[in-house]
Amino acid sequence: MTQIHPTAIVDAAAELDDDVSVGPYAIVGAAVRVGAGTRIGPHCVLEGPTRIGRNNRIFSHAALGAAPQDKKYAGEPTALEVGDGNTIREFCTFNRGTAQDAGVTRVGHDNWVMAYVHIAHDCQVGSHTILANNATLAGHVHVGDWVIVGGLTGIHQFCRVGAHAMTGFQSHVSQDVPPFMMVSGNPLGVHGFNVEGLRRRGFSRERIALVKQMHKLLYRDGLTLEAARAAIAALAGTVEGGDADVAQMLDFLAASKRGIAR
Repeated sequence: MTQIHPTAIVDAAAELDDDVSVGPYAIVGAAVRVGAGTRIGPHCVLEGPTRIGRNNRIFSHAALGAAPQDKKYAGEPTALEVGDGNTIREFCTFNRGTAQDAGVTRVGHDNWVMAYVHIAHDCQVGSHTILANNATLAGHVHVGDWVIVGGLTGIHQFCRVGAHAMTGFQSHVSQDVPPFMMVSGNPLGVHGFNVEGLRRRGFSRERIALVKQMHKLLYRDGLTLEAARAAIAALAGTVEGGDADVAQMLDFLAASKRGIAR
């Protein structure tokens, strides 16, 4: 049974599946849909159009689905979509999209989002990420699967952070961060690749060595970006299971519009 605290305000047009709980003084607006098993903490505010998946835990004072903080926004029908199994801690803010982009801000599955994290309009966040306290994603930021964003990190609008990458504490990300890389600082610097994260995710020694070689080609051999891309492409077929890693890196580099952190 859905459990709604007597002090909560849930709009009649909201859709709450079975086993959703809504805590004291929370507000759930119209055009909000919440999947089964999700728990909404005290004083949370959910505005629509917003779709929240199953088995999420949303802690107190989170504000999800508010209008984008974009002066161009003129009330267009944009949305927020959040997947399943996410932990969203206190005072997080996720905004809806804008008509100038996809119109939807998306957060995937099984993400660990710590307190005071801001996810701005049109961001696309993958699955299995960790966004540490006070991480701030400006508009149109894309974050891949398994990314770790360090506390107090700011990511500039339109930047992309590739899968398995990691940013250190208080990093200033103003260019794209390729997959697997570890970055930190202001100005941002690349300090190796996320070897421990890859080990924890079951990457073989051979695949880890392949990622190490891609890092070396991009950052240690003094190659131009075009030469590094060609050398990385030549690694295809050399390691069992590694072609997807090579393709992921090449696709990311080819799509970069802001340039990569180097």
